[in-house]
Amino acid sequence: MRQRHKVGIIIFCFLIRCAYCYGQVGNTQDTLKLPFAIAKEKRLSDEDLKEKKEGIYVTAEPDLSSDPETGFGAGIEGQFFIDGKRTDPFFAYTPYRAEIDISVFYTTKSEKELEFVWDIPYIFNSQWRFRGRGDFEIDPDYLFFGTTEKTLKPLSYYPGNDSTKSPVHNASFNDYTNNQLGSVANYNTYQQQEESVDMSIEHSWFQGKLRTLLGYEIADYVSTTPLNNNSLLHEEAEQGLITGYGTSRTGLLQVGAIYDTRDLEADPSGGAVIEITNEYSNPALGSQFTYNRTFFHFNYYHLLFPDVFKKFVFAARIGVGYTSGDAPFYEYLDQWTSEGDIDGLGGPQSLRGYSQSRFVAPAMSLANIELRYRFWQVDFLEQHLGFYLIPFFDAGGIGNTLNRVGNFQNLRFSEGPGAQIAWNEDTILRFDFGMSPEGNQFYFGIGQIF
Repeated sequence: MRQRHKVGIIIFCFLIRCAYCYGQVGNTQDTLKLPFAIAKEKRLSDEDLKEKKEGIYVTAEPDLSSDPETGFGAGIEGQFFIDGKRTDPFFAYTPYRAEIDISVFYTTKSEKELEFVWDIPYIFNSQWRFRGRGDFEIDPDYLFFGTTEKTLKPLSYYPGNDSTKSPVHNASFNDYTNNQLGSVANYNTYQQQEESVDMSIEHSWFQGKLRTLLGYEIADYVSTTPLNNNSLLHEEAEQGLITGYGTSRTGLLQVGAIYDTRDLEADPSGGAVIEITNEYSNPALGSQFTYNRTFFHFNYYHLLFPDVFKKFVFAARIGVGYTSGDAPFYEYLDQWTSEGDIDGLGGPQSLRGYSQSRFVAPAMSLANIELRYRFWQVDFLEQHLGFYLIPFFDAGGIGNTLNRVGNFQNLRFSEGPGAQIAWNEDTILRFDFGMSPEGNQFYFGIGQIF
């Protein structure tokens, strides 16, 4: 781990200790009076508040995955929570007083990742929030289909890479990759090593409904391909169609505004989020590139039939993003929000059932609908567990320009069944089976996708 990763962790540990001690001192009077007003919409529901744990606790879960892109993967992700006491005036208005999330992951195809994340809402009992992340990752199986509307073309191949045979069109992803042999083996694959650190501060306004954000991220990348002369990424780099191949660095100034009325951030029963973020990269910020990326999204949550079901939530999200300027190819592959990145169209965060980052262009739109039905809950070994069934529908589109993302021919769709386990309210274990015209994929993840 490089020096800047160590500095970030030291700063975080100091701040979280100070914030916790300050909160403990503030609780000695055993009062529920807030130091400033917070909107009633932000208060946890009575049921969620009843099940919320007090004090300090740890959750940990194995991270297992299996798919044709990365092979079989195994790791562990752990969360360290400080929830405070019920006498803490913020107890009923925050998912936690502080959280640390550490994850380690490895796959049979040599993907490696180590990530350290922290989040401290209302730090020092103030209207400020402090977030950050340090990440080291090596992934030899990233997929690249391009950075324009050409990625919308259906997959096609010659059986066994034999051009004397009739081509197969509208292929599934598995059939396509299984026939990428010989001179086209690994044609859509590249390896990337990433080391990154980002930190942000947010300030709450209007009784906590509005937050403004300022942040900074710096990241080093090494992007290579296994077969340069037979690699799409290498071909486009040689032709000058993309930048960022080889060794590169980005530095980003991040700003944002978030209107948030969710009752529980980790697993909302009601409320909405309206957010717009902007990232600007320039050599003055430590970057090799000059570009701009803007993303807007709207999430909505509504409790259905509360007289019949204790928790049956309609959840929906729409989002639109646009990247302009001399952006490296990998910056087209995701969009940034205050709560983390949303990977480009395809994969577990957007179009479930399509391969990761299957559709990429400067402009991107996405939409997701889920019905989150809790059918059972139980207390076991002093841990509260809630079990959910979640059918979902996903949609998304891309365009070379912003006005083309809504064109019907540029849209793709997927759907499937899902399930989740809510562990002590704050830790969500998610299981999704996405189905698309290019095949089916199973996903396991930590946290809601929105």
